[in-house]
Amino acid sequence: MARRNKIIADRPTTRRIGALSALRPFLRPYRGLLAGAVAALVLTASISLVLPVAVRRVVDGFSEGTLMLDRYFGAALAIVAALAVGTALRYYLITRLGERVVADIRKAVFDRVISLSPAFYERVMTGEIISRITTDTTLIQSVIGASISIALRNFMIMLGGIAMLVLTSARLSGLILLLIPVVAVPLAVMGRRLRNLSRENQDWIAASSGAASESLLAAQTVQAFTHEGLTRASFATVTERSYDAALRRIGTRSVMTVIVIFLIFSGVLGVLWIGVRDVYQGQMTIGQLVQFVIYAVMVAGSVGALSEIWGELQRAAGATERLTELLSADDPLTDPATPVALPRPVQGRIEFEDVGFRYPSRPDVSTLQGVSLAIAPGETVALVGPSGAGKTTIVQLILRFWDPCSGQVRLDGIDLRQMARADFRQAIALVPQEPVIFADTARENIRFGRPDATDAEIEAAARAAHAHDFLTALPQGYDSFVGERGVMLSGGQRQRIAIARAILRNAPVLLLDEATSALDTESERLVQDAVDQLAQSRTTIIIAHRLSTVLKADRIVVFDQGRIVEQGSHADLVAQGGLYARLARLQFSETGSPS
Repeated sequence: MARRNKIIADRPTTRRIGALSALRPFLRPYRGLLAGAVAALVLTASISLVLPVAVRRVVDGFSEGTLMLDRYFGAALAIVAALAVGTALRYYLITRLGERVVADIRKAVFDRVISLSPAFYERVMTGEIISRITTDTTLIQSVIGASISIALRNFMIMLGGIAMLVLTSARLSGLILLLIPVVAVPLAVMGRRLRNLSRENQDWIAASSGAASESLLAAQTVQAFTHEGLTRASFATVTERSYDAALRRIGTRSVMTVIVIFLIFSGVLGVLWIGVRDVYQGQMTIGQLVQFVIYAVMVAGSVGALSEIWGELQRAAGATERLTELLSADDPLTDPATPVALPRPVQGRIEFEDVGFRYPSRPDVSTLQGVSLAIAPGETVALVGPSGAGKTTIVQLILRFWDPCSGQVRLDGIDLRQMARADFRQAIALVPQEPVIFADTARENIRFGRPDATDAEIEAAARAAHAHDFLTALPQGYDSFVGERGVMLSGGQRQRIAIARAILRNAPVLLLDEATSALDTESERLVQDAVDQLAQSRTTIIIAHRLSTVLKADRIVVFDQGRIVEQGSHADLVAQGGLYARLARLQFSETGSPS
């Protein structure tokens, strides 16, 4: 909770409506659609400004006979019809533009965040990103698809109305124009506070989404530890903060609306009072007064509408700024401008040369210290050691989720930093300790390893991973839906699907991070047989706490406190009597297994 508060407090707030200018690159491809919407907007605003003239003609035309009245009413009807068509066209074009632009923004933001390295996700919660992609883009959609159109229309009506007021009565118009600075001052003063409150409100909404996402993804753990009450209280606190921020925003906007509307319509009433006296004195006709009043009401209504829309624009400016943060987020990992291509066929030689590494979140702790390791093509190497010794970090550096703080990591003699990540990652298959299962069918989860794979190839991979039997036993077989994160499967079944996915990928480098940790003894033996066969023709790195799974490895590398302390075969390491021998005694003493 304190971390979320700090993140929100540390964020700069937008100080200008100009933040909306960041939308221009997304509007530019649809200039034709935008031009059509603007044309329809100009048409409807112009027609609206003509209507009071028609009303004046009708009022003053009572003395001209019924024929002229019929013509005036006919002209007014034609104007109304044109206004209806223009309004419908404007609505269609501007709404379509809003939907299109927001869809592009959502895709652009997602395209950006899905490629960001793990360092970015140490600072920003996934739920907050989702909130930005959904809630913030919805605000922008409302602004582009409605608010900006309404604002422009009212602005045009305000300018045109002022011009027509001057033409109708210059004296009364001067009095109306005196109201503009009176209204503009509170609008400017309160607008800045409204901007800050809008941004704060959106930040707390995002924090609320982040808290909900985090808790729901860990619902079983929350329930197992009977933390429902604490979790509810934490979520309620964040949600109430969001509500309080919204309440302050609403209150500020309400006060601003009261002040603006009261000033505007009070001024209009005062001018109307003077106009009525001018009619009695013969300085204006009744039709001119009616025309002037209609224009005055139109101008006043336009200014009032602009004051309300201004608040929406402030919120959209904050939302745009938050989305721009994601689009321009710094990523410490980038591909080189001219990447070196990984030679094909890939041999699978992996080299660590004096590698040191510290996680950014723990800069004082050395995860790896001076690690040098060469793995030959086709060699199977097991990494063992206590938890926190740096084994998983080795896998993450091979995938270039992080860059080493010192030293080099090379694949087939090329530093990973010299290649495009998408290039060399195609040569790697990963089975993580906690397999990721998508909310899809079992077949599509396996196909994730190679999207162009045939159903026969998917089935062959499942057989190799000993997943075929339980998959065919599901209600719809391979086409059974496995639920979000694979909740309809057991832990061992999820892991075998992940292994089948890696087998299907058929990459020259295979990374297994505790790949059999969730399997029972029989399943582990079956999967181990599949892994042994798979590893015969590729470079394989196995991270394991169960030493029984690494006995057949060509080499076992023992890590402790970020350093390599031992290397060799199982028999050699046991004979040395070091850390590995101690771990082996602990695991095998009760089972009578190899020692």
